Amino acid sequence: MKTRLLLALAGLAIGFALPTYAQQTNTPNPKLRELFISTFQTLAGALNKNDAAAVAGCFTQDAFLLTRYGRFSGRQAIERYYAEVFKEVQSSNNLISIDEDSPHTLGMAGDELLGTGTWSQTVKGQHGSTQVKGSWSAIAEFVKGDDWKIRMLTTNTTSAPAPIALPAPRSGSQ
Repeated sequence: MKTRLLLALAGLAIGFALPTYAQQTNTPNPKLRELFISTFQTLAGALNKNDAAAVAGCFTQDAFLLTRYGRFSGRQAIERYYAEVFKEVQSSNNLISIDEDSPHTLGMAGDELLGTGTWSQTVKGQHGSTQVKGSWSAIAEFVKGDDWKIRMLTTNTTSAPAPIALPAPRSGSQ
């Protein structure tokens, strides 16, 4: 009898708890989202100005940047990388979009955020200009007195699929 009562109470408790968990959403904190967006708007502005020091200023001292051109560790290395890039090409029309369900808080302290999104820019070099776009993921960290800085940024570049090469006909085949 006691076992039945205990099972009934456990079932009732689970029945009330499940709807509570089902109501939880993957929606990020609106205030943190605003701060995260502001961080990436600052980055886009620095890229539009082709200002390597301002770009690097968006990163923490021990930041990590991963691009298709290599891995760069530390704010100074990131600044040197962008200084070299801006010698070769001019960047403009930088747009950084943040996915609707980003960012997410990492850990319990609430001082790190994980976000994802897309980016696009116009790049002008010796051979003309082109539109480039891709995806990114980042971890931003709250740095006391400096608001949010990017601790890790990974980017990729997406492009149109390469044309399919058809095999050349073999000699003697019909």
